[in-house]
Amino acid sequence: MGSGQTLVTDLLSKLSVNFKIRDLGEPSFFLGIKIVKCDNGILLSQLGYMNDILKRAGMAECKLLSTPLSVSKTFSADLYDDPTQYMSLDGALQYLTITRPNLSFAVNQLCQHMHAPAISH
Repeated sequence: MGSGQTLVTDLLSKLSVNFKIRDLGEPSFFLGIKIVKCDNGILLSQLGYMNDILKRAGMAECKLLSTPLSVSKTFSADLYDDPTQYMSLDGALQYLTITRPNLSFAVNQLCQHMHAPAISH
């Protein structure tokens, strides 16, 4: 991707001197991110990845909220049964913030409880 086709072609020819490369065309899906070309740029979407996270967490049927984190609820001390699953889901949510930076604060709050995750987290 570049500002001009000649620049892209020149770069590819220079890279091919030292590396075995091939042109796969325009990307449509890369590392779980769907790439859609629009009139005014590109759209990056992780909708499928987000749905997979919800299924793994058993929350695919939950209702929507206007904010990703309750500002008034306090967390309970009942420990989460499987801390490994919690850590895995938390890591998946961190990757989701690539296209959803509005979730960063809530995911950061979850990361702060990695040492002893509770059910309410």
